[in-house]
Amino acid sequence: MVTGKTRWTLAILAVVVALTAALVAQLRDSSSTTATTRPTADRDHRDADTAAALSGPRERAGLPPCPAAGVGPGPAALRGVTVECAADGSAVDVARALAGRRVVLNLWAYWCAPCAAELPAMAEYQRRVGADVIVVTVHQDENETAALLRLAELGVRLPTLQDGRRRVAAALRVANVMPATVVLRSDGSVAQTLPRAFASADEIAAAVENNAR
Repeated sequence: MVTGKTRWTLAILAVVVALTAALVAQLRDSSSTTATTRPTADRDHRDADTAAALSGPRERAGLPPCPAAGVGPGPAALRGVTVECAADGSAVDVARALAGRRVVLNLWAYWCAPCAAELPAMAEYQRRVGADVIVVTVHQDENETAALLRLAELGVRLPTLQDGRRRVAAALRVANVMPATVVLRSDGSVAQTLPRAFASADEIAAAVENNAR
């Protein structure tokens, strides 16, 4: 015969089991999305990121213009991909902008801590190599304001593409992990895809120089 005390005990156990299951599910969901991954956005930037709203952050970031059209059609995989230049909001035909150049594409997002640690090294690498290679960063989150403010905070001034939908990464078949770096040869072919963070300009140079010719 089940007593009232027994019923209360069973009810409490049922609640504990339910809470435990919910906690396990929550932890599983949290662990499946690491600090360097995030679901792909369905738009390039937020509604709040109007030209007027971005004016101040753009001024603070002081980014250089995105590359003008180079020589030739550019990387075949990127033909037809058009995104926004974070410096001024202009449209960038990515393939044409990268045509005829040795390029290091650095894929990142403002919320990615390893990306923030790596970006100054990318800027230092660009200073060292000069015009021989162009480093272009690709911001892969719809919050363009946050990207500009992050770059201003870091003092990193590199040409930056705003690509909330990850069009560039998808075209180049880069996994949804950040940071990631894609090295393009001057003929537009992919020399190497590096889904990792770099700690210094020396590390970047060592990974790039043997693969970008």
